Amino acid sequence: MDNRSLHQVLPFLKEIDKGRREQFETYFSTAPAWLMDSFRIVELDKNMMFIREGAPADTIYFVGKGMVKATDYRVYGIAFDFTRLEGTYAMGGMEVLMDIDTYLTTIQTIVPTTMLSIPRDKFARWLKSDIKALKQEAKNVTGYLYEQGQRSRAYLFLQGSDRLALLLVDMYKKYARNNLLNINSTRQELADSSGLCVKTVSRAMKKFAENNWICRTGNRFTMTRDQFKQLQAMVSKLIEQ
Repeated sequence: MDNRSLHQVLPFLKEIDKGRREQFETYFSTAPAWLMDSFRIVELDKNMMFIREGAPADTIYFVGKGMVKATDYRVYGIAFDFTRLEGTYAMGGMEVLMDIDTYLTTIQTIVPTTMLSIPRDKFARWLKSDIKALKQEAKNVTGYLYEQGQRSRAYLFLQGSDRLALLLVDMYKKYARNNLLNINSTRQELADSSGLCVKTVSRAMKKFAENNWICRTGNRFTMTRDQFKQLQAMVSKLIEQ
């Protein structure tokens, strides 16, 4: 499939950054016409839960514009946001590879989000008939699992503010633009992502600002590249110990 056909089916590709657009073009480079016919674009508002753990995994989703988060509710009934997803990650693809009929986690939007949805049976048929597509999806899934495993092992060594420092380091690596990270998450969102309480997050952010590891202007926080390097060095040293 050429890129012109993909752009006709997915007009939001013209509105996203070059890097994410190229990810879509690469991912669907071998997609047949019958798969493209099943593409649907879905517009979701902020904080909409569109995948629920245990529900039938009948649809595959890709983030076009926006961002979503995966949440685990199984640990003492507490919500723990363990990753943010964007780009060409196939939500529901892992369940296809593992031959599981229900979703393994809960996913909701963080901001208003444009999604590409594909029926599971069509997506599974594509993977079975196209070795390149199968290899690509397997690579994405194993890469995701490896990253989550690394993060979980690192968290075993860290507590309190150190755990939040690791989260901010990860956020900088993924979301910094022009050597600057705008920390747009609320304290509650940072707490959900780090497994800490809001009070601990507030104390830690105050400490980081006092140590010049982040910048604070009112209720707004940012992190420069130099600050990122300082925080990263501190976290790395703690994990090595």
